[in-house]
Amino acid sequence: MTASTILLLVLSAFAAFGLSFYQYLFKAKKKGRLFFFLAFLRFTTLFAIFILLINPVITTKDLKIVKTPLPVVVDNSQSIKELGADKVTQELTEKFLSNKGLKDKYDVQFYTFSDGFETGDSLNFKGKQTHIDQVAQNLKQLYRNSSYPVVMLTDGNQTIGNDYIYSFRENTAVYPLVLGDTTTFLDLRVSQVNVNKYAFLKNKFPAEVFLQYNGNKTVNAVFNIMQGNTVLHKQNITFTKDKKAASVNILLDAGRVGVQTYRAVLSSSETEKNKYNNVKNFAVEVIDQRSEVALISSINHPDLSALKRSIETNQQRKVTILKPTEVKSLQDYNVLILYQPDASFKQLLELNKNAGLNTLTITGLSTDFNLLNQAQNIVSFKMTSQKEDYLADLESGFNSFSVDNIGFEQFPPLQNAFGTATLKSNATTLLQARIRNVKTDNPLMFFSESGASRNAFILGENIWKWRMETYLNSKSFEQFDIFIDKTIQYLASNSKRKSLVVNHESFYNSGEVISVSAQYFNKNYEFDENARLTIQLKNKKTNSSKTYDFLKGTGEYKVNLDGLDAGVYSFTVNENTSKTSYSGSFEVLDFEIEKQFVNPDLTRLQQVAANTSGVVYYPDNADKLIDALINNDNYKAVQKEITKKSPLIDWVWLLVMLSVTLAAEWFVRKYNGLL
Repeated sequence: MTASTILLLVLSAFAAFGLSFYQYLFKAKKKGRLFFFLAFLRFTTLFAIFILLINPVITTKDLKIVKTPLPVVVDNSQSIKELGADKVTQELTEKFLSNKGLKDKYDVQFYTFSDGFETGDSLNFKGKQTHIDQVAQNLKQLYRNSSYPVVMLTDGNQTIGNDYIYSFRENTAVYPLVLGDTTTFLDLRVSQVNVNKYAFLKNKFPAEVFLQYNGNKTVNAVFNIMQGNTVLHKQNITFTKDKKAASVNILLDAGRVGVQTYRAVLSSSETEKNKYNNVKNFAVEVIDQRSEVALISSINHPDLSALKRSIETNQQRKVTILKPTEVKSLQDYNVLILYQPDASFKQLLELNKNAGLNTLTITGLSTDFNLLNQAQNIVSFKMTSQKEDYLADLESGFNSFSVDNIGFEQFPPLQNAFGTATLKSNATTLLQARIRNVKTDNPLMFFSESGASRNAFILGENIWKWRMETYLNSKSFEQFDIFIDKTIQYLASNSKRKSLVVNHESFYNSGEVISVSAQYFNKNYEFDENARLTIQLKNKKTNSSKTYDFLKGTGEYKVNLDGLDAGVYSFTVNENTSKTSYSGSFEVLDFEIEKQFVNPDLTRLQQVAANTSGVVYYPDNADKLIDALINNDNYKAVQKEITKKSPLIDWVWLLVMLSVTLAAEWFVRKYNGLL
């Protein structure tokens, strides 16, 4: 306490004594024990109040020795076991953690890492990925303002994350202890396969394969792409001491719908230490998204050619231009475009009532609006014989699918009969009609959805001018063609909005994160945050099954299914309250990246050590690393003075004392008739 605080306490004691003496003893006619007791209670009360106001603080100083932290970070991934270094790693870890000299100088702390970074407990070498970059990031957070060494026991083979060479801070000396045999072995390896996740039926899809060779002699290898036991591609490749890498680009046929699994195989007559990395599985989901579009018109118009060219820029679309009388059956088509329907369309419209094809109806000056009013109940037309030019305004609230504004407001006007078009129900407007600068209540383009049925309307002809205007503005038809393609895609899809939506991949690589997400909507199609979702997973080969619960996230439910063996799995997602369910399947490909390595990545570990002023060590000279750390004068313990301030008396106890003394004083005075 300071001198001023002590002086205030002394003055407070005198003031409390004076006030209590004046009240109970100075004016008292009789001075007995009762009055001395009451004076004592009053003195205690006043002195406690003064102490609360002054709040005297006692300062204590302690000296503490702070040692330099020494993180011992150990690679706990599967590659350590595959390289045969698991036993050595456990022995080295125990040596570092139990060394008395290191403990005396450093604050030794044990961490492990694989696909995550954890406080060390035990080693099992079952990690499916190696993420060394996150080691650097986590150490930066743990020891922000410290200069310290790091002992890192690893093979240096990172499988995920950013390159770790420059991840460690400059004031952090990294001492890699290299695990695994650094002797060079002859090894052929399929290092990477680049392929799209999806391919269209009856098309060819590209595959790019990167091959690597480790060795000094000339090797003649054979590269195959196989599906099952069928060889789809075969190629001879020669590697030498100067040519240690090759890339192969091929086109494969997408002949069957569904997930198609392939194997890239690199083989030779040479003996290899690791043949697991000679094969790499990959998969492509082949989808049948071909759409046959019937463009039906009884008149000739430039719009027909413009629509056909625009739609067929997507190779999965084929447009056939027909007259209404030429259509005998609709079973070969996915989408109908009815261009300016007139009386000749009557039989076709009756035919489509049974077929139920989604339609795009385009009206104009040759349209029979009475026929349209009779054939559908989406929009009601009241038109005159007068023609009118309609400009377009994009509706920002349109949400049936994503649409970019390609300059609709500046496009030439579409021509249509003058009148009113009144939407009835289940319709969403994309473009609103405008006559010069006057906005109207008429839509210019809108979409309707009822159950699985979808329809679209464009109320005006001369849309070919829009395509030309797009070209004049951007020197390309692409923006307009994408807009029309999205319209056709919307009509070609018959998917009804579901209350349970499940998102998953068709295939995963073993060892990577296998995540399935789901959304459940109530009857108003609002996300239900109280849904109870479970997934029942079944291995089709072993018939073993297991049930998992989904965890709620932001706007979705999610479950991780890590650790699954290679194979085909079927699953069912259930919402337990409404009994809604979704069934699907996926395949886990046999590919474990931690089994791909033959040697440690010595080059990168040497670069890390050089960048951080560290040194690379090997298991047989680990004792030298321990001695170097013990004798390193750059890291010394620091003596810190810790100042603690605490109140002389806790305010809680002072309040208790005040309550007791005031209550006692009142009770004594009341009992003796002094109130």
